[in-house]
Amino acid sequence: MKIFKNLTFWVLTAISCGILLGHYYPDFALAPILQKGFKINLWISEFEIKTTFSEFLSSFFISIVKLFIVPIIFLTITLGIISMGDLKKVGKVGAKALLYFEVVTTVALIIGVVVANVIRPGDGVITDSIKGGDISKYTKSAEAFSWVKFFWDNVTLQILVLAIVTGVVLSNYSGRQRVIDFLTPISKKIFWALHKVMYLAPIGAFGGMAFTVAKYGLKTLLPLAKLMATVYTTMAIFICVVLWFILRTAKIDLFKFLKYIREELLIVLGTSSSEAALPSLMEKLENMGCSKSVVGLVVPAGYSFNLDGTTIYLSMAVIFLAQVFNVHLSLEQMLTIIGILMVTSKGAAGVTGSGFIVLASTLTAIKVIPVEGLALLLGVDRFMSEARAITNFIGNGVATIWLSNNENEFDRAKMRKAFGEQ
Repeated sequence: MKIFKNLTFWVLTAISCGILLGHYYPDFALAPILQKGFKINLWISEFEIKTTFSEFLSSFFISIVKLFIVPIIFLTITLGIISMGDLKKVGKVGAKALLYFEVVTTVALIIGVVVANVIRPGDGVITDSIKGGDISKYTKSAEAFSWVKFFWDNVTLQILVLAIVTGVVLSNYSGRQRVIDFLTPISKKIFWALHKVMYLAPIGAFGGMAFTVAKYGLKTLLPLAKLMATVYTTMAIFICVVLWFILRTAKIDLFKFLKYIREELLIVLGTSSSEAALPSLMEKLENMGCSKSVVGLVVPAGYSFNLDGTTIYLSMAVIFLAQVFNVHLSLEQMLTIIGILMVTSKGAAGVTGSGFIVLASTLTAIKVIPVEGLALLLGVDRFMSEARAITNFIGNGVATIWLSNNENEFDRAKMRKAFGEQ
């Protein structure tokens, strides 16, 4: 049957099975298969293997996909810049992308603050009834945070800069066509290999979901159910209103785009990682009409600076904790929080435990909300990370499409074909 050849069907099935295994057989899902996990740092990628059965499956899949991120970003950007030839246009697209990121993430930030103040998910939360956790590693990391460290830890950003420099240098090379002819088949082979790896996506989604449910349990959602519901609803509103409007100005249907990338969205949902589908998103954006150069510049940069979902979560988490501890925030303090988050949220992608580290640095800076309140969020953060990752993922796709269209680097015939309209 045709449905059994559909990757979406298998990923959905894997997610469902992962939830059932984690809920009914948590001991099996968390059974150790290694005495100790290990990491292999290759600079271009970090290969991480976890100790438990379910986490091993998820981390193994994500680690393999990560191996493709660096060469795909490098080749896409380098080939795009060499093919474009016009270096002024490259700079124009980059500047416009950064301006877009700042405007849209600021809108996301304000939406998060407004909704959290209207719904007030922190009212009535009894702190003693929620099991706390060790937050020392997050507060220590927050104190040590710097933009230099952010760049040094963010391999995606390093490759982005390296690829831009390489593309600029080679674009002035007299034999640049030979370079294009050499790199193009390599790029095609890498994408071919990626397609084969994506058949493992159901295994990664199964392991990620089983681990999350087994470790934290569905019952951990109950004390903070109002916060969970508020965050998910806010992100849904952001996607269906703000991102819909952005694409509407380009006369593109958001929901057709979401249908087009549904397999990638399910992979992000199952693994709680936007990295797991990042290379595939870049390929699909090219196939639907976005130019290679715009995709190469916008997607990697957006992964570091256009984190709509993370921004919404951070703003709502700060307001939530203020409500939990009955801390009244004045208008001046609200504006200060927005200002701080506009800066700190940009560093959320390149740091391990990023959400909590940025949140801890924000609480430390405003000095009115107890940093210890982070312990309240530890149990549900993994569940909310799925919403963050999906919103970030969709936001970067929308940014790339809008900027491609704005730069007249968008092929609508390809889009109609990709959407099945012709």
